Amino acid sequence: MQKFVSLVLKFTMLSIAGSAVASPEMVRKYNCTACHSEDKKKYGPPYQQIALRYADDAAAAEKLAKKIKSGGAGAWGNTPMPPQTRVTDEDALAIAQYILSVK
Repeated sequence: MQKFVSLVLKFTMLSIAGSAVASPEMVRKYNCTACHSEDKKKYGPPYQQIALRYADDAAAAEKLAKKIKSGGAGAWGNTPMPPQTRVTDEDALAIAQYILSVK
């Protein structure tokens, strides 16, 4: 039993250590701020507007992470969002979580 508990704790610590954290630094790392800001429209919608649109969607973080990776067009006007292929899946999810946290 003690070995099992120890093993579970080790895996938990590894998963926490490897998880990307939702933060403004993450959006700067991938230059999201070239097209987006927290509260003003640039080329793309502001994070506040995105968070508001997805406020009642339980799967919002996963949907936004997918949109970050694959890009999209038409949801926010005529300017398409190019796919962000260099963003890892983990970082895309962290970015999405940060965007959804902006009030």
